[in-house]
Amino acid sequence: MSSQTLSGITVLDLTSYIAGPFGATLLGDLGANVIKVESPSGDMMRNYPSTLIGESRAYVGVNRNKRGIVIDLKNSGGLEVIQRLIKKADVIVHNFRPGVSSRLGLDYEQLIDIHPKIIYCGLTGFGETGPMSGNPGFDQVLQSLTGISKAQGALEQKPHVVWGSVVDYYSSSLMAMAICAALYEREKTGKGQKINTSLLRSALAMQSGRLVWGQNEDRNVERDLKGGKLNGIHPAKEGFIYLQAPTEDFWKSLCELIGLSSLSQDPRYDSMKKRKENEEILLPMLHAALQNKTALEWEQHFGNRVPCSAVRSIEDMFDHPQVLSQGLISKHSHPTLGSYLTMTGPVQMANGESDLADRRAPMLGEHTDEILKEFDFSDHEISAFKQVQAVH
Repeated sequence: MSSQTLSGITVLDLTSYIAGPFGATLLGDLGANVIKVESPSGDMMRNYPSTLIGESRAYVGVNRNKRGIVIDLKNSGGLEVIQRLIKKADVIVHNFRPGVSSRLGLDYEQLIDIHPKIIYCGLTGFGETGPMSGNPGFDQVLQSLTGISKAQGALEQKPHVVWGSVVDYYSSSLMAMAICAALYEREKTGKGQKINTSLLRSALAMQSGRLVWGQNEDRNVERDLKGGKLNGIHPAKEGFIYLQAPTEDFWKSLCELIGLSSLSQDPRYDSMKKRKENEEILLPMLHAALQNKTALEWEQHFGNRVPCSAVRSIEDMFDHPQVLSQGLISKHSHPTLGSYLTMTGPVQMANGESDLADRRAPMLGEHTDEILKEFDFSDHEISAFKQVQAVH
């Protein structure tokens, strides 16, 4: 079930890849009318390798709750079309490199003459100014720049990227939040807004607990919150289980449930700091005890008394009882795939549920005619713009 919170808000999504498109999808999840504007060659993510036949898994996954239109923005007729759409839209989002929007005639200063109340959001890799502003930015590039890759591989002393495009997805969330805030500000003031977001801002923001340098501190101090090796992934009789027992109550429960109650009474281990100092003694005991059950059995055994989870694959989420109970998986019919399952409804608002459609990702140019007619283009105009290949 989708929320109607942003019902009546029209978003023109000119972005590609992951961060921009999923940010627009989040707005669609809240009821916005999101129109995905693609070039004739389509969103670059459509071309990424995938085991899906004829589709990119990432494209399908991050472009829910949108309709699609193809406009050639390098065509003078395409510019006329997009400008007419902008006049009736509320939000425009793009992830062009600095300078590209101006060359296309789609810079904020150019568009406020067309629509003074437009919410204009530009997503870049490194920001709109500075020595790296013109550089292409991708998730893993920013991970490597900002210390994420180095921190991820610290134990092996070899940098690793965090797969799953975490910077992209966090950027999506910040982008959607900023657009909602700008819409709220517009309700109060009647004024539009220009929003600058970047992967750099997001990569640093998501490390705010690490990115603190106290006066007189050494450059290479430990910047992560680490409770010790007891909090981590451990081998079981079969599989692996993640355990975290930072509080004294959780520690006592863990000791009791693995059959080592005496450890919780031992003054050598009666604080997290002491347990970390003695983890080389405690880890072999913990690992030996965990060999008595499989990871799934331990998960059941610990229940809600010890924070834990058996280590699973993403495939297990399609039928996990907690995921299903929250309505987080939906099924879509698809012209080439037949059907597919995907995530839906990342935000739930109890007073905002409705029967709005949970749309699958659009095919390239699937709704071009439908959208243009909604924006008062006549059949003759649509035909003429197609004739000059301004739209497809």
